[in-house]
Amino acid sequence: MNDLPDPDLTPTPEVVLRPRRKGIYILPNLFTLAALFGGFYAVVMAMNGRFEQAAIGVFCAMVLDSLDGRVARMTNTQSAFGEQMDSLSDMVSFGAAPALIVYEWALQGLNKLGWLAAFVYCAGAALRLARFNTNIAVVDKRFFQGLPSPAAAALVTGLIWVMDDLGYRNVEQIEWLRWTAFAVTLYAGLTMVTNVPFYSFKDVSFKRSVPFIAIVAIALGFAVIAYHPPLVLFGLFLAYGASGYIVYAIRKAKGRPVSVIAVSTDEPDEKGLHQ
Repeated sequence: MNDLPDPDLTPTPEVVLRPRRKGIYILPNLFTLAALFGGFYAVVMAMNGRFEQAAIGVFCAMVLDSLDGRVARMTNTQSAFGEQMDSLSDMVSFGAAPALIVYEWALQGLNKLGWLAAFVYCAGAALRLARFNTNIAVVDKRFFQGLPSPAAAALVTGLIWVMDDLGYRNVEQIEWLRWTAFAVTLYAGLTMVTNVPFYSFKDVSFKRSVPFIAIVAIALGFAVIAYHPPLVLFGLFLAYGASGYIVYAIRKAKGRPVSVIAVSTDEPDEKGLHQ
């Protein structure tokens, strides 16, 4: 008689599954770190009175910030770490950096009012980012709730870039320009924490085919920007910064809902509109 155990009756040891490690993906976080460097570089340049380079640093951070999330989705490397890193980078590059730059450029000439305006902008950016992170699942993805912080940073630093390009120096001693910087800083800071809807362009698909004329228009757009970057970029973001209030007024006049917060994400007409 065979004394060997029957393989079908032999108990098999349990396989202990180790929890998957929460890794840190290199590629998307490289873009985030580069955006963070752009904000830090901008602050250093402002401290040395090189305001054109400071503005360029913030705009470069904007481009890099727009890429890190797309790269993560394309390469399937999204992570909780990346989300937190992106928020912290945004706070530095589009919150603290523009506030410090505009204070060094003009607002210090207004004494207490100057640093209060800079703080309102910085606090507005922090509140806007915190609200974005907590409301991300219930906001219509076609719109931002309030002015996004990169666009607010572009408003503030775009003004600095244009005026510096026009040859204005020692701005803290030019009264009309100090008050202009004060108004723009407050407008950008407060608009970030409003409920005004700003179009997000997230429903634009880059996988669809487009007419040939669209490619021509894009090429012309790049040519116009290259002709005079400070003025064109500031003009574009100035128009975008006002567009939310225009959309709000049109919706209000037509009796349509002006809030971008969903009452219920299960409603049929809201399907696919929320992240």
